[in-house]
Amino acid sequence: MKTVLLLSVLLFAASAAPVEEKLKAPDAAVQAPEEKMAAPPAHEDEAAAPEARFNFCPDDWFSHGSRCFLFVNSPKSWYSAEEHCNNLGSNLASVSSPREYIFLQGLAKTASQTIAWLGGFNLQGRWMWIDREGFYYTNWYTQASVTSNPCIYLRSTTGWSNTQCSSSQRFICAKDPFKC
Repeated sequence: MKTVLLLSVLLFAASAAPVEEKLKAPDAAVQAPEEKMAAPPAHEDEAAAPEARFNFCPDDWFSHGSRCFLFVNSPKSWYSAEEHCNNLGSNLASVSSPREYIFLQGLAKTASQTIAWLGGFNLQGRWMWIDREGFYYTNWYTQASVTSNPCIYLRSTTGWSNTQCSSSQRFICAKDPFKC
């Protein structure tokens, strides 16, 4: 019985697809080839870049590149900030390029903040990102002793610095909307 039902659904889906194509074909044939190329978009927003048309980020999150970012204006320790981001399906933000760092600085400035936690930390003398991204881009303004200051924070006007993870800072969460 399940097999018959499944075959019926597949048969229906297969027969519906060609009907759509037949319905679209006459409309396309009405325009001359030169009109197809010169025709302006039906809506102004169709001419915009794909990033402007499609935003897969949740409400209150900002899209940049392929990720979504959220500035959280509640001071927390680095560990509590990471836990808060995890509860939102994200991590503290990693930074992979100067352009991305400038974007994150802009988020902090928009919130009238000069400092925000990032997802960088030092483990056994090695800098890492909490989201497991490679630590290839660096933008140090100052670097304190890593033994007592293993967590990275963003500065809205310069590069980043490191401090004690227990200090309370605002923070930036990041997630890829296309990953599970």
